[in-house]
Amino acid sequence: MNVLVIGASGATGRLLVAQLLDQGIRVRAIVRSAGALPEDIRQQALCSLIEASVHDIDVAEMAQHLQGCDVVALCLGHNLTFKGVFGHPRMLVRDTVRTLCQAIRQNGAAAPVRLILMNTSGNSNRDLAEKTSFGQKSVIALLRLLLPPHLDNERAADYLRIEVGQSDRHIEWAAVRPDSLSDEDQVTPYDLHASPIRDPIFDSGNSSRINVAHLMAELASNDSLWRQWKGKMPVIYNAC
Repeated sequence: MNVLVIGASGATGRLLVAQLLDQGIRVRAIVRSAGALPEDIRQQALCSLIEASVHDIDVAEMAQHLQGCDVVALCLGHNLTFKGVFGHPRMLVRDTVRTLCQAIRQNGAAAPVRLILMNTSGNSNRDLAEKTSFGQKSVIALLRLLLPPHLDNERAADYLRIEVGQSDRHIEWAAVRPDSLSDEDQVTPYDLHASPIRDPIFDSGNSSRINVAHLMAELASNDSLWRQWKGKMPVIYNAC
């Protein structure tokens, strides 16, 4: 199995790469700088690095990077700086998802490629008409106006729901929705739900980055788990 990881140098992305490599899975990672990854990952024979800014990669080049890959996983996000939040590209995640989908279709592999997107529990799955409180709706409306990364995450998931849908012959997808992210050293038990069971604004739960990475790695390699969650947006919480 070959997995292309985008956002591999981020806090969750590097954990995902490490867990894939621990499973003996070959990883191809797109990073701005190879030095942003830990040395033990850079030295892995199963890991190959592509140094590039993902928003500079067009469909034709992305199709080349995807050659031979069974899975693509996105842990992409905006840097938490003023430029990262409010600068360009505003729709970094959505645009990357679109480029990936176009590249996957261009390659026309015999078997569908799995696309696993790290998203957020603050984004509702509108396929399920998830219930949200008035307060949550009000805050989310403000976030759409004031914080471009939230709208970017919504549009990335919407692209998969609407433009790819449930019956694309080249692409299967899942969007993992963690709640408030935390840093832990070990994978711990966690629960998956089709929809949030807590209010992500006023009563958020906890999702450790290492658990999110573990789930994404399992979705990449575990066929039974994939059949359960493909075309869906599972919400992950650390088990109490």
